[in-house]
Amino acid sequence: MAPTKQAVSLVGFLVTLLGAILFSTKAIIVKLAFGHTHADAVTLLALRMMFSLPFYLAAAFLVSTHKSNVRMTGREWLLVTAIGLLGYYFSSLFDFLGLQYISAGLERLILFLYPSFAVFINAVYFRQRISGIQRVALLLTYLGIALAYFGELSIDSQNPNFYLGSGLVFLCAVTYSVYIVGSGRVIPRVGANKFTAYAMLAATAGVFVHFLLTHDIRQVELGRGMWVYGLLLAILATVLPSFLISQGMKKIGSNNVAIISGIGPVSTILQAHYVLGEKIFTEQIVGTLLVVVGVLLIGWKRDKGKEAGEQKPTAVEVG
Repeated sequence: MAPTKQAVSLVGFLVTLLGAILFSTKAIIVKLAFGHTHADAVTLLALRMMFSLPFYLAAAFLVSTHKSNVRMTGREWLLVTAIGLLGYYFSSLFDFLGLQYISAGLERLILFLYPSFAVFINAVYFRQRISGIQRVALLLTYLGIALAYFGELSIDSQNPNFYLGSGLVFLCAVTYSVYIVGSGRVIPRVGANKFTAYAMLAATAGVFVHFLLTHDIRQVELGRGMWVYGLLLAILATVLPSFLISQGMKKIGSNNVAIISGIGPVSTILQAHYVLGEKIFTEQIVGTLLVVVGVLLIGWKRDKGKEAGEQKPTAVEVG
C-alpha cells in the first residue's frame, strides 16, 4: 500500500507551484482576449483546442503503442468520450461564456466549488458517507463563496448579466465535478494517461463541431491577436501546466499537489488586480481564504481508506 504521506522536495514544490500559477492565468488570458479582440467564446475555445490538439494526439499515440497499453471495451470508449465531452467541452464552454460577464477573481472562486459537488455526487450515487470534517469544510466553502459573491455584487451592481455569468460558471463547476467523479471510476481500468489523452480528444472534437455548426469559416476574422491569445491559452494555460502538475504528483503526491494548488484563486485574484485592474476588497479576501481552507479540508483524510477506483478531487485546473 502506498504511503499516505510523501516528502515534499523543493523541485516538486516549485514545479507544482508553477503549474498551479500557470493554470490560474487562463481566466486572465480569456478576459484580455475578449477586451482586445473581437473573438467570441466559441472561437477562442476552438483556437485553444486547435493548438493543444498536437499534444493530445502525440500522447494518445505514445500511450496506445506502449507495451503496457490496455485495450478499452466499447463501454469504456463510450464512457471516456462522454466524460471528456462533459469535462472539457461543456465545462470549458460554460466557463468561457461566463467570463464575458463576471470578473476573473469571482470566476475562479465559483469554480472552486467543484470538489464540494464531487462530494455530494459520491454521497448520493455511490453512498459514500460525508464525514464530520467534510461537513465543516462544505460550510466554510459555501460561506466563503457567499461572502465574496455579495461583496462582488455590491461593486458590480450595474452589470445586467452578473447573474447570467455567475450561473454559467456555476454550471462549469457542476459539469467538471461530474468529470472528476467519472474519471475516478474509469481511470483505474484504462490508466490515467490514456484516459486523459482520449477524453481531451473527444472534447476537442466536440469544440470543433460546435464551432463549424455556429460559424462560417469564410467570415471569421482571425487577426494576429486572436492567434496569440489562442496559443497562450493552449500552451501557457493548458498543456504546460498539465505536464507540470503531472510531474508534481509523481514527485510529491496528489495530496500535496492539492494543497499547493490552493494558491490558484489567490493567484488569479492578484493577476486580475494587476493585469486587468479588478478591485480587491475585504469580502473577497476573507471569502477566498474560507473557500481555500474548505476545499483543502474536503480532501483531508481521503487518502486513508479510500475506496478502490475513487479519485480524490484535486483543486487544479477547471474548464
